[in-house]
Amino acid sequence: MLKFVKKHLESITDIEIYPILSLLIFFGFFVILFWWVFTAKKEYITKVSNLPLELDNQNETTL
Repeated sequence: MLKFVKKHLESITDIEIYPILSLLIFFGFFVILFWWVFTAKKEYITKVSNLPLELDNQNETTL
């Protein structure tokens, strides 16, 4: 089965660019994600991390 797929992939011209592009997109996404995590303000992180707890408190008071 793999030989069948490999034969058809080798017949496509310039197919070798797709793995390189996917690796660059994957790597770029995580570099941007790490940059955002390290530069995010502590107040924003605290506010967002407390959101689930605030929603639970609001639901309990309405019951």
